[in-house]
Amino acid sequence: MSMGGKLGLIAGGGALPLSVAARCEAEGRPVFVIRLAGFADPHLAHYPGIDVGMAEIGKILTAMKKADCKAVCLAGTVSRPDFKTLKPDFKGATLLPGIIKAATQGDDALLRKILSVFEAEGYAVEGADDILGGETLPSGGLGKVQPTAEQLADLRKALYVAEKSGELDIGQGAVVCDGLVLAVEAQEGTDAMLMRVAGLPADLRGSPSARKGALGKAPKPIQDLRVDMPVMGARTIEMAAAAGLAGVGGVTGKLILIDRPSLIEAADRLGLYVWGEDK
Repeated sequence: MSMGGKLGLIAGGGALPLSVAARCEAEGRPVFVIRLAGFADPHLAHYPGIDVGMAEIGKILTAMKKADCKAVCLAGTVSRPDFKTLKPDFKGATLLPGIIKAATQGDDALLRKILSVFEAEGYAVEGADDILGGETLPSGGLGKVQPTAEQLADLRKALYVAEKSGELDIGQGAVVCDGLVLAVEAQEGTDAMLMRVAGLPADLRGSPSARKGALGKAPKPIQDLRVDMPVMGARTIEMAAAAGLAGVGGVTGKLILIDRPSLIEAADRLGLYVWGEDK
């Protein structure tokens, strides 16, 4: 684990911030959690921290300084805000024009702009994967189920589509079945995309008794991996299984595994493969 002093964890939605906070706690690293209102998991209240609105940047910086944080990690999902409804504090108001301008250039420009605010204040920026001890997808198969050549072809096409989608700053995931693109992830996120696939006509996709097709997740070529590396956990496996898919995968070293043992257990139990593709 990267030991850069006390960590200020800016927590959005999903399981990733919980995993980061739990790893810090387990390894004795002090953590201060900035829980973003409307996104952060309620269980994060277990840790020292504050609840803030997205635009209360001054409050965040003041609290991190008072807590003596030395590094910052941005983790979890946050939907793009309606800038008209934000209630910025003074610092947020001074930064908001630049943030709004960056947002017009895409999600990744927006993230880079937000990161630059913390770097300018002297904080080291750490990626969730560094803190989690590099728990990223290894090369080849994980678990008991191994993909066939046909299944791997679907996964490789899904990864190709995800990468091309990422070049346009659209999303990180795609689903392909028998060479046909069934879904591309945009702002709705992976779970909602998989629910869409599960609702497609049965002849287009697999089923629990005859699995086929694959979910591929790949980082956007332009994104800062310290902030927005793709994530996969047991829930992803369960939703892929419900959609009739044969397996899931990503780019070796560029997909964070949340609670790897539970992910593998879910894949083995449901009969899905998990594959890391070398790029």
